[in-house]
Amino acid sequence: MIWQVIWFILWAVLWAVYFTLDGFDLGLGSLLPVLAKNENEKRIIYNAMGPFWDGNEVWLITAGGATFAAFPKTYAIMFSCLYTPLLLILFALILRGVAFEFRSKHDSDGWRKIWDYCLVFGSFLPALLFGVAFANIFQGIPFDANGMYHGNTLKLLNPYGLVGGILFVLLFMMHGSLWLWAKSEGDLAQRAKEIADKLWNAVLVFAVIFLIYSYVATKLWDNYFKHPLLFVIPLIAVIALIMVKVYLVKGENWKGWFASSLTILFTTFWSIAGLFPNLFPSSIDPNASLTIYNSSSSELTLKIMTVVAVIFVPLVLFYQFWAYKTFSHTVTEKDLESDEAY
Repeated sequence: MIWQVIWFILWAVLWAVYFTLDGFDLGLGSLLPVLAKNENEKRIIYNAMGPFWDGNEVWLITAGGATFAAFPKTYAIMFSCLYTPLLLILFALILRGVAFEFRSKHDSDGWRKIWDYCLVFGSFLPALLFGVAFANIFQGIPFDANGMYHGNTLKLLNPYGLVGGILFVLLFMMHGSLWLWAKSEGDLAQRAKEIADKLWNAVLVFAVIFLIYSYVATKLWDNYFKHPLLFVIPLIAVIALIMVKVYLVKGENWKGWFASSLTILFTTFWSIAGLFPNLFPSSIDPNASLTIYNSSSSELTLKIMTVVAVIFVPLVLFYQFWAYKTFSHTVTEKDLESDEAY
């Protein structure tokens, strides 16, 4: 049983790191028309996230792969029930990746506008649908003991699912604005700071609504009342969110972004700790719910996966640390003169 618990924790870490790292470029891409007032500012935004976005998505692939290998039954039924939203997320992410690569390939305002729209659409839609999907998982998906789905895509857009989706979008937009504040200078940096400040208020409102709504619509809080020590997790998320505001007032951009990262990390941990031991609960038949115990691979498989993870995860972390350190400088108009600039 210990191996299932280990892989549940690793599964949580993979999703938390993915939302933290890809969250800022999804949010920044969504805000492109709001933040950028001219072509140079658009290019600065592209170059502020250009060296990182594809590396960030490695964590999404890893999280999906870990679900497939460690909990194959959950993977099969989850992807069957959420087929349409997950496919839309995939198409949107592909469109976004193409926008990065194609935008600068042809010198035409019309051409660049098309790919700007693709970037905004490909950033906003995954942020919204990830929130909708996870909120629905928290309250339970209507599937039976045979794994048969008894809902449809429109039913996923229920009030709780939409609140979750909006919270994800707002969190990622705030995270992205803070990133741009740290990575740019002048009017663009000041505009990013002001938008992050406004978004902070919206995040606070929707976070409070979501936490209260979760008490009514889900069983996420049950584990916390059984084990009060777990309240440390949401407490850290709340403190980190407050510190974002503190650093905005003080004008300390990187500290604000790291506080925002902690907010997303511990918000994700809060929700997944509330799910335990469920991975994919059923809303119509609790006995059909998929847990880490009834949907996991064999113990031997989990042991082999652990060895692989111990070897390769540090390599991924080292590469990402190197990439973030190498491209940690502020992006200026001088950087746009490079042949390698977006």
